[in-house]
Amino acid sequence: MRKIDVCFSPDLIHLYDLSDKCVVVVDIFRATSCMVTAFAHGAAEIVPVEQIELCQSFREKGYLISAERNGITPEGFDFDNSPFSYQDPKVKGAKICVTTTNGTVAIRRSAEAPQLYVGSFLNLSSITEAVKNWQGDALVVCAGWKGKPNLEDTLFAGALIDQLTGVYEVADDAALMAWKNFNVASKDMLTAVKNSSHVKRLLGLGIEKDIAFCLEMDRYDVLPELVGERLINAKR
Repeated sequence: MRKIDVCFSPDLIHLYDLSDKCVVVVDIFRATSCMVTAFAHGAAEIVPVEQIELCQSFREKGYLISAERNGITPEGFDFDNSPFSYQDPKVKGAKICVTTTNGTVAIRRSAEAPQLYVGSFLNLSSITEAVKNWQGDALVVCAGWKGKPNLEDTLFAGALIDQLTGVYEVADDAALMAWKNFNVASKDMLTAVKNSSHVKRLLGLGIEKDIAFCLEMDRYDVLPELVGERLINAKR
């Protein structure tokens, strides 16, 4: 049976062989939730980059640009790191370049994988279907926070493993931990994450509404896929 594993932080990616893996990158609060929302509202492509300066340079190429550092958006960018920002009509048909504290770092560090999708609770079923169709092992790469694991990304990994039961088996303790955590938390996700560090961070910034939105299951039927340097919606 095919196996699925979990990498709790991009800083641990060197421990995994990506050469034959389908990788799902997740940053629930909030980068990958934003990307999924952007594609659901008609974005043409998203280019994830690590550096703010590189992101700014894409404006000259006709891209809208988005940035986040430590939960805050620097001046001069078109979008902040909220999924509600990407529901703006200007998203439709737009090419967008994005840089964030954690999510875009996780994508770039996983880019050598032969197949890479961007996941969130918002498109869990679309991700599940895509991974089921991959004829090999899979790895969930959690963006975490500045190299440290976080709860919400771990819960997504567990949710995906739960959906793939019978098709994939857990590869190691990391996957087992994620799965067991999700089974406990799934009855009330909002309560489960309320004391997590990232929720406290967002509440401190007055961004409470993003938390509940990013925990919604299957709001959108989109499948962000990395093709070269850009993400496209594979379901378009």
